Amino acid sequence: MVSVAVLSASEAQGARSILTRVATILAGTTSGLLSFDPRGGQQPPQLEGREVGAVAPAAWTRLWAIVDRREIWRTDEDGRWSVVASLDGEPGGEDLHALCLADTRANHPDGILVGASRARLFRVTENQTVEPVEGFASAPDRDRWYTPWGAPPDVRTISEDGESVFVNVHVGGVLRSRDEGQTWHPTIDIDADVHRVVTGAGRVYAAGAYGLSMSRDAGETWRVLTAGLHATYCRSVALCGTSVLLSASSGPGRGRAALYRSGLEAAAFERCRDGLPEWFEGNIDSLCLDALPDGSLAAFATEAGDLYASADQGGSWTQVAAGLRIHCVLTLP
Repeated sequence: MVSVAVLSASEAQGARSILTRVATILAGTTSGLLSFDPRGGQQPPQLEGREVGAVAPAAWTRLWAIVDRREIWRTDEDGRWSVVASLDGEPGGEDLHALCLADTRANHPDGILVGASRARLFRVTENQTVEPVEGFASAPDRDRWYTPWGAPPDVRTISEDGESVFVNVHVGGVLRSRDEGQTWHPTIDIDADVHRVVTGAGRVYAAGAYGLSMSRDAGETWRVLTAGLHATYCRSVALCGTSVLLSASSGPGRGRAALYRSGLEAAAFERCRDGLPEWFEGNIDSLCLDALPDGSLAAFATEAGDLYASADQGGSWTQVAAGLRIHCVLTLP
């Protein structure tokens, strides 16, 4: 069974009271997918005993997940999970792992786009097979991608806005496709060291080692925004209504980390304090911060395994779980 710290009655009541208008917070953990319903507490675990590294919606009607680092699972119309495809057999051997996924115009209508280690990008097809995205494999400047520790780079996050699909390589910048994944073009300096890319409100946001980069022209030009941050090493970013939520710390190690929010222009950030500790010991990681576009729910998880939620665009937070080993967080309406 998944071990979850039990909150006190007052803490649980607080969690329910601020979240009565929202449906679900999903947390992918080392031993299953957990679902937190603020109107009824924690639901029975899904994919129990399996490592869930990422989870994503498709048209808000079904879910996809990365399971045990190499398998791609999907729910049916009744919410039952089944394995759809696997990276087994793809070039790269045991070192090839699925890391992120997203439903975009660059994948098949009944499939999903999967980012992987070694800066690989795959499509899961309607026939439940895996095919490489050939245009991504020949993207410009690919030979310049790197990691500071010398290992091969990874595809870290994926997002979409209108006709543009954005893929974040760590370390390789943010690439854009406007032809459904046939060709890819770099948009930001590789050394911006981007950890997550998200889109919304006509903007592209990239959380990187030197602050939050924002583009209002689909990645043609970028501005780096840091006003109000205690440090500029940013791991994750999410849009929640008219707010931008951003995690920042003093570096990739276990330095002081905090969560911030700002308006959509990110002109100045303010620290999120209400309901949160003064500092977090580790980073709020790339896939561990998520929010609904309408602003009704945001959630994030810490390296210590604490899960927090907000119903007022990050103005105040309530702890809803503790003691988890969380890889990713997803909010659902």
